[in-house]
Amino acid sequence: MSSRDALRAFQARLASRLQDAQTQGATAAWLGVEAAGDRFLIPLNHAGEIFPEVPIQVVPHARPWFLGVANLRGGVFGVVDLVGFLRQQPPRPRAEGAQATGRFVAFNEVLGVNCALQIDRLAGLRHVDAFGSSEAPGPDAPAYLGHRYVDAAGAAWQEINLQALSTDPGFLHIGV
Repeated sequence: MSSRDALRAFQARLASRLQDAQTQGATAAWLGVEAAGDRFLIPLNHAGEIFPEVPIQVVPHARPWFLGVANLRGGVFGVVDLVGFLRQQPPRPRAEGAQATGRFVAFNEVLGVNCALQIDRLAGLRHVDAFGSSEAPGPDAPAYLGHRYVDAAGAAWQEINLQALSTDPGFLHIGV
């Protein structure tokens, strides 16, 4: 079994457990974030510390979505433009005032990757009961894309599995 198949099987088991938890009254918890007008859900056990934006040191010969490295509480972290990575596009122009509300969401240190995602705004905690429907990722979707949820207001939220992302070769290979 390839690692990709193993990750898909793992995701299927997680989705099944999430469904079981819903029927038993338990709720999953995510950190809701927004970037470039899109909404994302990061499992709380995958997220690490949240930092205000600080200056980034650009790294030469890196992919456009890899913004560089930053000193976050004395540690050196790679900083990734989340939406730029997902769309495989260069960094987007940021809205006026985005740096004031922007944050770096670090990966949980148990994932073993000193990396942080640049987001425009924190949207608070989200629980399963806040969503009316969900859609599983397609068969060709990357392993790090989880379910897509729709809240009561009709807004779509994409779950991002940071554990799968932290092992994805396309994410780990930052050189051009």
